[in-house]
Amino acid sequence: MHQDPFSVLAEPARRNILDQLRMGETSVSELVERLDLSQPSVSKHLKVLREAGFVSSKVAAQRRIYRLELERVRAIDEWLAPYRAMWTRSLDALERHLDKMEE
Repeated sequence: MHQDPFSVLAEPARRNILDQLRMGETSVSELVERLDLSQPSVSKHLKVLREAGFVSSKVAAQRRIYRLELERVRAIDEWLAPYRAMWTRSLDALERHLDKMEE
């Protein structure tokens, strides 16, 4: 079951975990060390991220390794695209206006 992605990402610790996973696959213990969070807290957030489709995991010996799932992130990026276009148009109009003021 996929949760609302924006509800999942509203939690700063989850965004921090995704930022870490953006750099590559990482174990729970490495995330605990990097984020200065407790192991149960990191595991709880990873479970939410996994259930929402943002991360996946694999078992490697005694460790669970997590990685970012780009498809879920891409869906958010696609939703944001019209807003980026709106900002681009607004900033372009501002730039044109400022250029006219200089002339």
